[in-house]
Amino acid sequence: MKRYHFTLVDVFTDEPFAGNQLAVFTEPGGLSASQMQKIAKEFNFSEVTFVFPPEKKGTDYRVRIFTPHTELPMAGHPTIGTAFVVSSQGGKPRSLLRFEEGVGTIPVSVDFERGKPSWVGMSQPLPEFGPTFEERGEIAKMLSLTEDAISSNLPIEAVSCGLPFLFVPLKNLRSAQGIKFRADTWERLLKGKPFDNVFVFTRETQDKDSFVHSRMFAPGVGIQEDPATGSASGPLGCYLVKNGVLNPSPTAEFVSEQGMEMGRPSKIRVSIETSQRGKITKVVVSGRCRRVGEGTIEL
Repeated sequence: MKRYHFTLVDVFTDEPFAGNQLAVFTEPGGLSASQMQKIAKEFNFSEVTFVFPPEKKGTDYRVRIFTPHTELPMAGHPTIGTAFVVSSQGGKPRSLLRFEEGVGTIPVSVDFERGKPSWVGMSQPLPEFGPTFEERGEIAKMLSLTEDAISSNLPIEAVSCGLPFLFVPLKNLRSAQGIKFRADTWERLLKGKPFDNVFVFTRETQDKDSFVHSRMFAPGVGIQEDPATGSASGPLGCYLVKNGVLNPSPTAEFVSEQGMEMGRPSKIRVSIETSQRGKITKVVVSGRCRRVGEGTIEL
């Protein structure tokens, strides 16, 4: 029997039992992909990460990310939480890490306070803008809302910074809080499409320092609702810049609040940089983490 140690962290929060849960295995040598998938299903968190020595020159770690149902090519809160954990494991503090993930090299910056990691930010791939979805009534039905709850001034649009999401703008906070996600309608409309992850947001917020209030649903990868989605927050910023909600000039920064409806409030900071011609040149998602425990899995 072999034991594999893991660390539990809550990501995009500095409070325990808030943010998005993550289990990080820093010495998973000997585990097969099938075993890693079973471990992720056992935890039933949004994601679990496994940290291996790098295979690609110029990177520090190879990180594999699993949801309860599948392996992902990249993800936000797992990348940030994993950087927090490996930066906490003694040795000389490193302000820049390079993770080898399925989409390529992901640079991660780490700020330290009194020798401990305090703030972690990841650079994401530049955005790819996908199709718009014109059937607003069908999307509203999927969310158990009326069609007039969806903003008429903004598109329902797919955007990816490594993972694609369908962004749905709502008019107000009350509508966002009242969502009851209908899996049957989702299956009919979006299942199997590249943009089947659904990210809903509104400019009305609960906290005055937030710019948007957000929710994310991804039943296709086994996540009924996610309390904090870093991989969606980067493309959210790109969507807001592209559609004139944010003025980059040349950098736009804002906070997305998420997870309130799940009892796991999260704060995600997003920074979008553009060139003089308005082209997006850099996407950064960042936040705090809180270590909450550790343990072992026996196999």
